Formats: sequence, C-alpha cells, structure tokens
Amino acid sequence: MNRGLAILGDKVFLGTLDAHVIALDAKTGNVMWDVVAVDYKEGYSFTLSPLAVKNEVILGVSGGEYGIRGFIDAYDAETGQRKWRFYTVPGPGEPGHDTWEADSWKIGGAPAWNTGVYDPGTNQLFWPTGNPSPSNRGEGRAGDNLYSNSLLALDADTGKLNWFFQFTKHDEHDWDATQVPIMIDSGDKHLIAQANRNGFFYVLDRTTGKLLSANPYGRTTWSDTKDAEGRPVANDQSSPTPEGRTVCPGALGATNWMSPSFDSRTGLFYVTAREQCDIFSTAPQLYDVGHAYYGSAYFPSDKAEPYWGALRAIDPASGEVKWEFRHLSPTWSGVLSTAGGLLFTGDAEGNFIALDAASGKPLWHFQMGGAVYASPMAFAIDGKQYVAIAAGSSLYAFGLP
Repeated sequence: MNRGLAILGDKVFLGTLDAHVIALDAKTGNVMWDVVAVDYKEGYSFTLSPLAVKNEVILGVSGGEYGIRGFIDAYDAETGQRKWRFYTVPGPGEPGHDTWEADSWKIGGAPAWNTGVYDPGTNQLFWPTGNPSPSNRGEGRAGDNLYSNSLLALDADTGKLNWFFQFTKHDEHDWDATQVPIMIDSGDKHLIAQANRNGFFYVLDRTTGKLLSANPYGRTTWSDTKDAEGRPVANDQSSPTPEGRTVCPGALGATNWMSPSFDSRTGLFYVTAREQCDIFSTAPQLYDVGHAYYGSAYFPSDKAEPYWGALRAIDPASGEVKWEFRHLSPTWSGVLSTAGGLLFTGDAEGNFIALDAASGKPLWHFQMGGAVYASPMAFAIDGKQYVAIAAGSSLYAFGLP
C-alpha cells in the first residue's frame, strides 16, 4: 500500500514497502537516486506520502505492528543524502527513555506512517505518531511509552524536538495518533487540532504544545475523567483482559487515516467518524524479528451493532459537534471543503456526496459503483474547476459550472 507521492522541482519522490526512498525524473520516470533507509526484513516499510519542504524530502516509517523502533527521516532532495533522523522511541540517555520498561524501547513501535504538516512561519514540522508495540498489550512495557501516540513539533532543518503532546499514554488499544493535524489561525491564536482515533477532539496551542481542550466526538467508554492538563485518562475498565473486554471506540478508531478539513468561513472542522466498539483480549507473545507483534486480539462487539458512520462538523472553539450527516455504514472517505461553501465526501456504498458546509444539508450525490477509500481533491485547468475522487478501481472527475 502507498498513500501518495511528493513533487519538488523536476523530481517525484516516493517511499516503498521495502523501505527505499526513491527520486524519479518527473518527465521521464528515470530513477535519479534510490536510498535504502532501513532493513525491511525487520518489519520496516514506508506507506505514506512523503512531504517536500524546502530542499528536503521527509518521511515517517511504518511497522508499528512488527516491533520496530519508529523514526522520521529527512533526505536531501537533490542527492538523497539523509540529513537527519528523529527516533520516535528515545534511546538511553535521551529524554523520555525512562517511559519504557527495561529494554522494551528497542522494539517499541511508535511509527510515523501518516504525513505531517509544515508551518513555514516557524519552520516547524508537526508530525503525528502511532501505537507502541505490542499494540494491545501493556505488560512488559510499563510507562507512558513516549513518543507513541503523540504529536511532535520538530525543527524542519535539524529534526530537533521543540515540543510534544501525547494523546493516549501507554496505549493498549492500537489507537495510533496518526490522524491528520490541521493548523488553525484565529486572531492572535495559532492552534493545531486533531480528531483522534481514541474518540476525543483535541485543540492545542501550536506555539507551546499546551492542551486547550479535549472533547469526545464519538462514543467513548475508555475514559470518564481528565488529568490536571485536561487530558482524558483511561479508567480501570478499559484494559484488555484474557477473557475480553468491550471498549469504545474499537481498534479502528472513531476516525483513522482519512483526511479531515477545516473551513475558515464556517469556523468548522469536518471529520469522517466511525461508530464501532470492539472486544479486546490479550495474551503473552514472544517477539520474533520481522513478524507481527500484537500481544492481543480484537473483534467487533455486538453491544454496538449496527455499526455506522457519519460526517461530523466540530466547532474548535467549543469542541461541540454542530451537525452530522449520517452514513449507512462506517466509511473510509476523507473530506474536502471549498471556498464556495461546499463539502465533498464519499461512502462505503459508492456514493460521492456534496453537502452545504454550514448546515450539513445534502445537495447532490452520484453513485460510482465502488466503495470510497480516498479523499476528494479539487483542481483547475484553464480556469475551469474540477473535483476528483477514486472509487473501487476507477477515478472520477466532475467539472463545476
């Protein structure tokens, strides 16, 4: 699986499942350079779209279910030389190392498998990270397990960590925090918001990383209190057991990797939400290099049937869900908002849908014959605007009047 490419100058960049970073000539497709980042036989891979920033190509690694040690890399776009690497699991002597029990840090996971965002005003990358390993068993890795399930603010030139915020400490439910973060500027406030897989919508000060609010936007049973910072805290009924325990949201999360959107005109954050609970069980598992390392199993719970999904509009100022457009079943489509006051999204039944961004009222839909696992995109050619979406094995483009 590959989530996309990056383009910078005359080159196209991609990461591969066998952990190569490759630059291609944009006109011919010829390989300009090819770098091996890490040994894929140990469970490492690249599945994300790289991010091109100034003269760098930046990628985060995948493999959180294989006991990797996560990292984020930056490569020189011209030569392919690695400029820096930030390990998302701190080693001995590094801040955060004491949040891992014994040698569990060596196989701690914390992948960075979805693309971060770049703030040119401060030259910072904001990059989200995934689950600790094993993903659903906390025994043997006591502690908060930094920097898993976190948002990292990194200097784009050096990879130096400026601040971090951990959404789910000591995760036992595979709730990667790799959902796309959205930068929001409101007056003199510089914010960054994320609808997290754990079911809470977070707003942070992106200058300092301070938590401003955390509010549920989907069904959550794992937390009913908050700490002094306002961060949701896991309750004593949330940890997996050998017999199995129902927890909401399920392992796939209240949302996942599908792209959200923010409309500065409505002031609303739009996200695809999933309503599903799972039964989480746990069992000891020996680590085997390059093999799956879950320490657990999960399966859907009948306490939450039927499963369903919705497009939800959230007010970042209050954390309140302002409206929702309900889908028949959970969908994996992302959301696109436009300056014309429209929202576009898709569903698992193959519909491409346009809604009013302020009210959520459906305005138009088109049946494409295949489930949507993509985000819509808008572009213009010779002054004419188009909206495109992939569904099933087809790509559709629609022209706007």
